[in-house]
Amino acid sequence: MTDGDDTALEAALATALDSREAVAFVHAGPDRDPAIRYCRSSSSPSAVDRRGAPIRALAFDGTRWLSVSSADSAGHPAADLASGLTDRVGTGTVLTPARIPHDAALYLEQAGFSLASTDVVERTRATKTDAERDHVDTAQAAAAAGVRRAASVLADATIEDGRLVASGDAVTPDRLRRAVDEAIIAAGGFPARTTTITATDGDAALRSGAPIVVATAPRGPTGYHGGLVRTLVVDSEGGTERRAHVAVTQAFRSVQAMLTADTESVTAVEADLEAEVRGFGFGEHPIETRVAGVGLEPAERPRDGADEVEPDTVVRVEAAVEFEPDRRIRLADVLAVREHEVEWLAPPSRSIEPSALLE
Repeated sequence: MTDGDDTALEAALATALDSREAVAFVHAGPDRDPAIRYCRSSSSPSAVDRRGAPIRALAFDGTRWLSVSSADSAGHPAADLASGLTDRVGTGTVLTPARIPHDAALYLEQAGFSLASTDVVERTRATKTDAERDHVDTAQAAAAAGVRRAASVLADATIEDGRLVASGDAVTPDRLRRAVDEAIIAAGGFPARTTTITATDGDAALRSGAPIVVATAPRGPTGYHGGLVRTLVVDSEGGTERRAHVAVTQAFRSVQAMLTADTESVTAVEADLEAEVRGFGFGEHPIETRVAGVGLEPAERPRDGADEVEPDTVVRVEAAVEFEPDRRIRLADVLAVREHEVEWLAPPSRSIEPSALLE
């Protein structure tokens, strides 16, 4: 994050402290915790241990950060932080996330602080800066590399007795997943165990004419996630399958236009996706839609129904329709929203033809 990003979080925390008459904001947990990572990026470099300690406690008093890691502490970092915070601000109410670890809360209370929960960090994370948007774009580019690798394997496969075969061996979901993950790593991302290959025949060899759903949400080198899903079909017969694909791709275009025009709630965007798909004759078919923010977690705010997809949010948009029993078209992309402008990040072709993703 940049200095401008630091100011946004610190300003939000300072406002919350003032309005709640609190002396500090405090959090504790493993360094991998998204909220800890987000707050650390706003802490001054001198306050952050770069050795990757497993547990960290940190505080912001409206002006300065205080950070203690388990690498620096003889006891629990929260105990040392509570002592240092007492020296700095005395005692009083501290704001914490609702999920602060119980032992950290006890150390704060033993030092004379009372705790009150706040979601200010989560709310601030809901909008993304230019730097954060670039981090998501980097992760999404790695996801696209993985999906294109899957498309390459399928495009080069031959058909033997209905099965897909490459280099003399059957193409199984596990083989295709490994190919996707290898491409993600080669592109500088981390699969983070998020890649799945879903097909009608389960773990058996993939077959021609059957939808193959490739889904992944890798992390980039800065810890931000992407999120991408494509449905690929080798030797598609068209018909209802093609109509389902057109319905979902049209739903994505509709959402892009909708968010270009105005700010909408997650519920409204999901409803628009479903309405567009049903408008193509799938009124009685199972349809799934999901809209959620993406960042240091694969799904974060905005993600609840009333949350707004407003300017500076970055959201994963997903829709799926089951056009025949156990046969689905499913797509997902990441959409960056700005004022009257939205763009899909690093989107490969949405075609169901594997070769189209290689063009």
